[in-house]
Amino acid sequence: MTNAIQKLYPSTKMSIVLAVILFTLMMPGYISQYSVFPIFIIIAFISGVGTKFLSAFIKSIFVLALFIFVFQCFLIPSDTVIWSKGILTLYKEGLEASLLMTSKIIAISSSLIWFFLVTPIKDMMFALEKAGFSKKFTFVIYSTIQLIPQMKKLSQTILEAQKSRGIETEGSLMIRLRAFLPMLGPLVLSSIQQTEEKVLALEARAFSATVRKSSYYQMSKKPVDYLVVSVIFIGFMIFVWWRFFK
Repeated sequence: MTNAIQKLYPSTKMSIVLAVILFTLMMPGYISQYSVFPIFIIIAFISGVGTKFLSAFIKSIFVLALFIFVFQCFLIPSDTVIWSKGILTLYKEGLEASLLMTSKIIAISSSLIWFFLVTPIKDMMFALEKAGFSKKFTFVIYSTIQLIPQMKKLSQTILEAQKSRGIETEGSLMIRLRAFLPMLGPLVLSSIQQTEEKVLALEARAFSATVRKSSYYQMSKKPVDYLVVSVIFIGFMIFVWWRFFK
């Protein structure tokens, strides 16, 4: 069930993401960037996707940010040593660079994860078409976004089919690897077959026709969308004045 935030027009929600990205790039230090993450946790729970937001962040961005943080801490040398043990030495400049880099990654990725969780793909495609983008371009974007979920679902189906035929798919790493390699062939062939089926289905619906097409699915901007965009614009202008001209 969607709430008021999820019902916002896609460009309205994207304006929030763009404002966060510009804020992250223009604001010095790392404390303000790190503060974006808890703010988006609150926004995500208000939007009704809090659990999915945390799960997606921990499974992807947290691991990446942790790796970059540790790698940067011990990679950048300086005269100021914070901690040393054996071949590992933690430098002050490395720590500061790690905090700065990971803060930007966490802030920007938090806004993007929230956007894709609260914005259905069909809404994004409709908004792109209304903005003047061609249907071919929107179809490429749609296919790219859907590629990983479709491949994951297809691989799970193939894996269950192999399991039903008595192939051992669970156990040690070597057992899983032996089960994974035979799955690649059917996965690639099935993906190609699905692509051909999509092409035939699109052509049957006159996808390449140059005439103007109508759509059963409709959505439009509401007064609240203009209000949100206006508040974001005014707030960002105040931030720019405070940051560079005060």
